[in-house]
Amino acid sequence: MTDWLSVSIRAALYADLMLCFGLPLFALYGFTRAKRQTVLPVRASLAVLAALGLALSALGIATITAGMAGVPLSEIDRASLEMVITQTSIGTAWQVRMGALSVALVCALIAGRRSAVPHLAIAAAAIALASLAWTGHGAASEGGAGLLHLWADIAHLLAAGAWLGAIAAFGWLLLRPEASMMPEHLHLLHRALARFSVIGSLLVGVLVASGMVNGYMLVGPMHVLDLPTTRYGQLFLIKLALFAAMLALAAANRFRLTPALGTALGQGDTARMVTALRRSIAWEAGAALAIVSLVAWIGTLTPPMAEMG
Repeated sequence: MTDWLSVSIRAALYADLMLCFGLPLFALYGFTRAKRQTVLPVRASLAVLAALGLALSALGIATITAGMAGVPLSEIDRASLEMVITQTSIGTAWQVRMGALSVALVCALIAGRRSAVPHLAIAAAAIALASLAWTGHGAASEGGAGLLHLWADIAHLLAAGAWLGAIAAFGWLLLRPEASMMPEHLHLLHRALARFSVIGSLLVGVLVASGMVNGYMLVGPMHVLDLPTTRYGQLFLIKLALFAAMLALAAANRFRLTPALGTALGQGDTARMVTALRRSIAWEAGAALAIVSLVAWIGTLTPPMAEMG
């Protein structure tokens, strides 16, 4: 039986840590130093996301302990919690995550106005996000193949976080009413879209390459035809379909909507393109969040290659 509370916490934690890393990272390369804090509420967002990550991580380790002990969440005892935290790999990863998120939170709170995107906070958020791989399927393999699988999992998480952060940033830029979409703001949006087009191609390459490694390690060629017959396989196929949809939307943004926005800016008629971009980003965000939810669910299931062992 699926533990929906655990899956929900995992999904929320994945989304939170991806945004905690990806949003300030996008601000770092997407805008000039003078525009970073005025365009996006980077420090405030980072502080909220880091604090939420700490809370979700605490709740997550409690649910894991309850699951291991076979008791309701309300009945876990301190000894069991301390044992999980101090004597398991899950607990070690949790300690690293809590420490990294604490660093990110402090950086966000003490950063001055001229340090809108603390580099140390981004690095700490990256470590917190990567720690999720240490408790997933990627950490279960052994030897050289296991190390490759773990690093592929970490690369996959970081690339996904960078992409989700960019989507959130574009959503923020497009949220304001059309009446307040001044030419300067639209030019800024267009430049940010153009800058992300190069980074986005790199992220897609990392996601595809790391996804192929993960797929080979977890599914294996001999189980591909069996995927539609198992719950793991069905969710895996839905995830692939959603990723393909995100690729199509990203390609439309890069090759059609972004150039069209540049043309519209020259002609002074941008309303139609802003509406199209809003719709595209909304669909992309929906697909991304659905994938995150599926990943959280899939992580609780046994992959085909593990069943062979």
